[in-house]
Amino acid sequence: MSKSHARGSVGAAALTALLVLAVPTTTAVAAPAGAAGPTSPTGDVTAAVTAKLLDQAASATDPELRAAGADDTRVTVTRRDGRTWASGTAVVVAPAKEGAYPAGWVFVAHRDSAGWRVAFDGESGFAALAADAPSTVVSPRERDVFTAPRPTYAGGDYRTGMRLPYGVGQSWSLTGGPHGWGGSESPWSSIDLAGGDQRVLAARGGTAYTMCQGWIRVIHDRGYATDYYHLWNSISVNGAGVGEGAFLGNTGTDVTCGGSATGRHVHFGLRQNNAYVPFAGHGLGKWAFANGGGTYQGYALHGSARVNVGGALYNYGSQGLNQGIIDANGGGTANRRTGPGTGYGVAGAIADGSTVTISCSANGTTHTGRWGTTALWNRLTDGTWVSDAYMWTGVNGPANGWC
Repeated sequence: MSKSHARGSVGAAALTALLVLAVPTTTAVAAPAGAAGPTSPTGDVTAAVTAKLLDQAASATDPELRAAGADDTRVTVTRRDGRTWASGTAVVVAPAKEGAYPAGWVFVAHRDSAGWRVAFDGESGFAALAADAPSTVVSPRERDVFTAPRPTYAGGDYRTGMRLPYGVGQSWSLTGGPHGWGGSESPWSSIDLAGGDQRVLAARGGTAYTMCQGWIRVIHDRGYATDYYHLWNSISVNGAGVGEGAFLGNTGTDVTCGGSATGRHVHFGLRQNNAYVPFAGHGLGKWAFANGGGTYQGYALHGSARVNVGGALYNYGSQGLNQGIIDANGGGTANRRTGPGTGYGVAGAIADGSTVTISCSANGTTHTGRWGTTALWNRLTDGTWVSDAYMWTGVNGPANGWC
């Protein structure tokens, strides 16, 4: 994550390319010939969602998904309102082998004179359809989440507000660094975690769904969602609200929807705006993650403290959207000053790895830190200033507005 003066201009095109996946728009699908009539609306919507699933799979980069047929789909209609509205989950299962993982979505569907219109979570049409759906199909809480404004990862905002998916104060092993949801494919959206008390918890509050046995998705604010796979004893939920730290299941080796697992762990994936996004650059539990030379490698940073694959990640809890982690780039401490620049007096020092809360930001003298070069300075809530070059906030710009 670059901290150039432009704050996010470097690499924006590349990040955008990662997010522009081949995802079809909201699709109108008429009931197929011979399908049941109005007395059996579930069959109609299942066929429509299945058709959309197969269309989605046909455009996937994963050859296993491209080869999927109707027998490889799992459509669960969990809520209906009369004959014209429905919602549920839609999954394409994968073969039970290494490097294969399922794909799945929450859907909302509405039937009009043209047939069923189906939208998957994160698509532009999904928010509009969710906004129009009756509360028996999309609850008010879900509607708030589905229709909220969403920042864009490629625009330089990497803040998640999430903790690591286990108890605060515990240390779990990073058994697999950034890798694809299915293993080797891009983006490297997932990590593997194991150990501790084996209890997998929600990384942030949101709305939870059981995609299939052993796989929970929680849809959060800011367009994010987190996926938790290989769970044993996982909860059964259908649009239930869960708080940060809610129990989702235990680490396991479940592969009900495909793939493989060796040793108990949670395969933890990060999504934003209907797509898996790179874990690198994002922060969870006050750790900033970075790629390695290949999949399952990489490391995490808390200030200057680095943990490689195989090491233990202490869960410091969630980082507020207006907070930063001091990164003295190995220097031990960073100076606090009375104004935004080295021309102002030193007001003390702050230790590497400390969490600080930012009240506002201003431009001042230019400095270079681990993440790049910037003239941005952050005013802390105690009135002192620290160069943004020596702080990880997760955003390429002011974390809490300009002073």
